[in-house]
Amino acid sequence: MNHAPIVPVILPALVAALMLIDRRIGSQRALAWLSAVLLAGCSAWMLVLAADGWRSVYLVGNWAAPSGIVLVADRLSVLMVGLTSLLALITLASSVQSGWDSRGEHFHPLMQIQLMGLNGAFLTGDLFNLFVFFEALLIASYGLLVHGDGSARIRAGLTTVALNLVGSALFLIGASLLYGVTGTLNFADLALRVSQLDGAGVTLAHTGALLLLTVFCLKAAILPLGFWLPGTYGPAGPAVAALFAVMTKVGIYAVLRLFTLVFGNSAGALAEVAFPWIVLPAAAGYLLAMFCSLAGTDLRKLASMLVMASAAFLLIGIGRASEASIAAAVYYLPHTTLSAAALFLVAGLVTRSRGERAGDRLVAGPAPLSPALVGGLFFVSAVAVAGMPPLGGFIGKAMLLLSMLPDEGLPAAIGTIGWLWLIILAGSLFGLIALARAGSTLFWKSDGPTAPDATTVGWREALPAAIALAAVAGIAIGSAPLQRYAQATAQDLLQTDALIDEVLTTRPRPGPHQPSPQTFR
Repeated sequence: MNHAPIVPVILPALVAALMLIDRRIGSQRALAWLSAVLLAGCSAWMLVLAADGWRSVYLVGNWAAPSGIVLVADRLSVLMVGLTSLLALITLASSVQSGWDSRGEHFHPLMQIQLMGLNGAFLTGDLFNLFVFFEALLIASYGLLVHGDGSARIRAGLTTVALNLVGSALFLIGASLLYGVTGTLNFADLALRVSQLDGAGVTLAHTGALLLLTVFCLKAAILPLGFWLPGTYGPAGPAVAALFAVMTKVGIYAVLRLFTLVFGNSAGALAEVAFPWIVLPAAAGYLLAMFCSLAGTDLRKLASMLVMASAAFLLIGIGRASEASIAAAVYYLPHTTLSAAALFLVAGLVTRSRGERAGDRLVAGPAPLSPALVGGLFFVSAVAVAGMPPLGGFIGKAMLLLSMLPDEGLPAAIGTIGWLWLIILAGSLFGLIALARAGSTLFWKSDGPTAPDATTVGWREALPAAIALAAVAGIAIGSAPLQRYAQATAQDLLQTDALIDEVLTTRPRPGPHQPSPQTFR
């Protein structure tokens, strides 16, 4: 059995435990780098295998599904683990370079637990352990959010805790309803049993599915459930906010996984529990978030609004539920995550170059130091976040728009999906205007001398943001293979029989200590 799927979960957990034993910052940094490099290597290897169609069902404890815990590594989950590993390297470099990690002794252990929760959520094959990993990453995120102290961070942490406690309660209720009518929480087994429900069972399962959809939209910050995000990501440290850029994608991933596998086309009466009606609120949320970005008061809150808009954009593609639209969402997902992370890191550089008093507020202030370097990074990140050519965001948006065209072409589409095209294009225009306004205010409208606490930003400080933007450029350069990967991923998500069969037929490895199932009957 290939043990690669368990590595992204168990490695950060073990490293976090070691960090709690040796709390010296030097030792923690060394362990963090070791963990990040090993995670990146493991995820890169799995990505290479997944590109050729590899799929692995890992039986934790060597117990078969649906009774045992399973991890499933396929194209989608491996892509998300690889994206998380790359983001971990970038944010680790930023936190070490800026010294943000030294403001408290628990930063690195919390970051490892966060990575464990993220990777576990992407790899788990059952609903209960999705809840467990959700809670692990959320608990770690609370600690990372308040790291560095400050009243704004404390308030943001309390708000996040309160909202996610509500979300966790709804998650448990929804999962309990599904378990009550099906007797299982394994995704593959649920997919088989949901299709056999009738009568009151359908009603209860439908209620459970809608509760879970609400929770996932809350995690993904889909409006009107996403007003918490700007006030949470804004006060966070730049490196922490950059890592949080992938957290909203956990909710998007959960929608994509659960509502294609369990409530997909073969789910009988529950086949359309989420798709395609979710497109309308997602489109409204995208337009509203982009419009609200015009009123951004600082660069971090502007970036937060754009993160909300990107999650809604992804949900539009997923909600359309066609192979082409899902492929467009899968292609766009790594681009938007990395570009948002880069913008958060650039916001930190802007604060350093203008001084703490002016920070990244979008008002005329002291002239920034290193305007060419910081301004250049801002320009590239703004182009990436806005989805402008020649970067991959433009390709992803074009893929989604083209996926909506009927066979008759654009003239026939005007009466059916013209409103959706209009929303996407108008939202993109709003985002572009907001970013252009931010750039002109920060770099062209200097008012007064340089602040005394402003520092010159060199390439060493700018390297993490530059790496994130280089990865964004790499997505555009490698667009063709990534599009093929996204297309194959969409096919896997819509053709679930092979995955269900593999999960339920994978047998435990023989061994002298393997107990008999009869023991527990």
